[in-house]
Amino acid sequence: MMPDALRLALGTLTAVRVPPPRAVTPRTAGRALLLAPAVGVVLALLACALPDLVGLAAPDRRTTPSADLLLAALAVGALALLTRGLHLDGLADTADGLGVKGIDADVRARRLDVMRAPDVGAFGVAAVVLALLLQASALAVAWGAGAGTGALVLACATGRLAATWCCVRGVAAARPDGLGAAVAGSVGRGAAGALALVCLVGAGLLGAGVAGPAGAVAAPAALAVGVAAGLVVLRTCLRRLGGVTGDVLGAVVETATTAALVAVALALAAAG
Repeated sequence: MMPDALRLALGTLTAVRVPPPRAVTPRTAGRALLLAPAVGVVLALLACALPDLVGLAAPDRRTTPSADLLLAALAVGALALLTRGLHLDGLADTADGLGVKGIDADVRARRLDVMRAPDVGAFGVAAVVLALLLQASALAVAWGAGAGTGALVLACATGRLAATWCCVRGVAAARPDGLGAAVAGSVGRGAAGALALVCLVGAGLLGAGVAGPAGAVAAPAALAVGVAAGLVVLRTCLRRLGGVTGDVLGAVVETATTAALVAVALALAAAG
């Protein structure tokens, strides 16, 4: 029988249909979040398999920027499908919510109401378009250097690690219901720190395997950049919303993923 933590991780982070967990306790939620980076790795590998399946990843086709961009766009699109676009939806809703201005006591409630609305506003559209453009462009640079799959694996793990850190003890939920209320504060700081260390070591090994000693340094650095970017979003949301929601977690995932990909692309470009 599938453990509840795995059911929760797959059910909330992927498009895989699994039976719901029997109960979502803080312990179950914390364990699910600790599995999140591993789920990200699997998602990235599946997304990068799509270009190979359609026959576009042949070595002779990687020599042109247009082919690299096409491969990257296919992978980014596949990733959106594999996650049902939930993280992108969270990014859009969070951007719209944060776009509500005001200083009175009711502004937080208005922001949360905007985030719950089914429509998408200008801030949300702009945020999603920018994220997808940056992801595809950065991944194209990595693909041109022969590091596309490795870059997406690193970025997807980074995004989910950032989400895990958004739910450590002491982080409150913005609402009394929803995904945010179920997972906020569910991860122990020691467990989150240990997971971060494992991810840093894994990033170093991945980078070394793809790009040698330089990659062993650049990959953990990109992971750190991505997590830092995600935590900036978290801090902003804690200040302006009062806590986390499921949408905030999606925004953090997309922000951290994008930042990690951009960091990898810049490192590859600098290396020539």
